[in-house]
Amino acid sequence: MESLSIVMVAPPYFDLPPAGYGGIEAVVADLTDGLMAAGHKVTLVGAGRNGTLGELVSVWPSTLGDRLGDSAVEVEIALMTRRAVQKLIARRAVDVVHDHTFSGPLNGAIYADLGVPALTTVHGPAHEQNRRFYRALGTDVGLISISGQQRRLAPELNWVGTVYNGLRPNDWPYAERKQDYALFLGRYHPTKGAHLAIEAAHRAGLPLIMAGKKMEAVEKEYFEEVIEPMLGPDDVAMGVADAAQKRELMVNARCLLFPITWQEPFGMVMIESMVCGTPVVALRSGSVPEVVEHGVTGIICEEPDELPQALHDVTRIDPAACRRRVSEMFSAKAMARGYAQVYQQAVESAGRLALV
Repeated sequence: MESLSIVMVAPPYFDLPPAGYGGIEAVVADLTDGLMAAGHKVTLVGAGRNGTLGELVSVWPSTLGDRLGDSAVEVEIALMTRRAVQKLIARRAVDVVHDHTFSGPLNGAIYADLGVPALTTVHGPAHEQNRRFYRALGTDVGLISISGQQRRLAPELNWVGTVYNGLRPNDWPYAERKQDYALFLGRYHPTKGAHLAIEAAHRAGLPLIMAGKKMEAVEKEYFEEVIEPMLGPDDVAMGVADAAQKRELMVNARCLLFPITWQEPFGMVMIESMVCGTPVVALRSGSVPEVVEHGVTGIICEEPDELPQALHDVTRIDPAACRRRVSEMFSAKAMARGYAQVYQQAVESAGRLALV
């Protein structure tokens, strides 16, 4: 495959890579380094600290984590990003623009008019209220899904490929011997099922450690009104774990509890857990059956009532099998290879269209 020049648009909310919360930013950082290692050139457009091998063109002096979900920020960032990318296209040869933000696809038609195909990874749900937005983009932007289930829920959209998220296994610790606690890691949001995790751990008689984001209003309300009253003497509930804390919690846990009640498009925390040799106990929803191999790297339950028994049965899972699955299917190298193939197809397709 020939070397490509890629403009990678990152969300402006957390550093690259993030110090703690920031799943999309972690993916962007690992993807950038994976592409650079494969011989491609990556120019990032974003904000904050750049810890990747790519060059960063900053559109904001610092990250905006405290304004996550603010629509005004999304629109402003999209405008500033468009100007930055237009300058890059004018100065150098750019083969493709790959956007990881929500509002960025609005610029797709402009890039296409400049002869550069625009691609967007849909990191969130495409089948809910966002569906009309992605449908309205038409063929201006090629959409990339992060799981087959995400794509199946909105089959009419302009999907051009599916690439699983990945990480660098060597950046994560591994241990076969585990301590006797379950771990919940993620947002404190009702659909993430933190209340179900507490119920399951209590019924199983297993201590529970919880670490999660509670920055947005719905997260704070859920934590204060639902989670706090449920906590028992063997439960620990904290805020966001930084990179070091997260790894320590994951590598030592008996399992990760992932009792989601919505159509999660991927779920980075599952592969982060498995690469540490820590199996996953999850409810069957969203991408869970694609990420977790039932009985091999975790236990997939059909109903919440099955979770307590699964917390006991999960001790039979081989930690080495968990790490092996991530290395084979969800590595940063595999992710970079998958995206490079999608880029190449987009470049070739744009060239054919130009000849028409």
